[in-house]
Amino acid sequence: MELQIAVAKVNKYAVSESGDTLEVVERPTGGLSVVLADGQTSGRGAKAVSMMVVRKVIGLIAEGVRDGAAARAASDALFADRAGKVTCTLNIASVDLHSKTIVLTRNNPAPMYICRGEEIDAHNEESISLGTSRNVRPIITELGIEPGLTVIIFSDGISHAGERRGQPFDVRQALRSLMDDQDPSPQQIADTLLAQAVQLDDNRPADDVSVVVLKVTTRNGDDVRRMNVRLPINA
Repeated sequence: MELQIAVAKVNKYAVSESGDTLEVVERPTGGLSVVLADGQTSGRGAKAVSMMVVRKVIGLIAEGVRDGAAARAASDALFADRAGKVTCTLNIASVDLHSKTIVLTRNNPAPMYICRGEEIDAHNEESISLGTSRNVRPIITELGIEPGLTVIIFSDGISHAGERRGQPFDVRQALRSLMDDQDPSPQQIADTLLAQAVQLDDNRPADDVSVVVLKVTTRNGDDVRRMNVRLPINA
């Protein structure tokens, strides 16, 4: 088996900085963690908040701290720094090679989706953003690594897409169409969800939009780890 990770993200329309921050860090016991944070509102202030949260989380994970504890520590730090007046959502997706599991840590009202073949499950348990109070706890889901397992995580730019025109984004139906038609790659899933969200906002995203997709596939090829990043630059 092998794990493939894909990301697609775009800024809020007419805003130069995204309030969403995403980082990937190697785990000290083997594996990777993907950390996505979305600061309250948008622009430079939101970016500063999400970067602070992500740096705190990845620093603790790199030291061997468990994901849930890292999320709680980041929440306490944000609460202390901003006196509970600023919040930030957080998702951590960790592939732990020691336990052979994928651990999903969520402080985000937006749901996440887990797909196994034709089965698409929405995990939308009540979840509280970081920084709202002390002792904020995440929702933690642990999955065994198995071929075909696909995890879709996103910021609330997906959840709210289309709302201002009365056509909210049906993420489950979009995933159903993708899964029924083909065996899409993680990048195809991420790109399609982002494109549909942007289209629902008349190509003027009402919020920062970030999509992260993890998929376990049959192993093909060598033992080399690879990562590709595309960063458009406006002249």
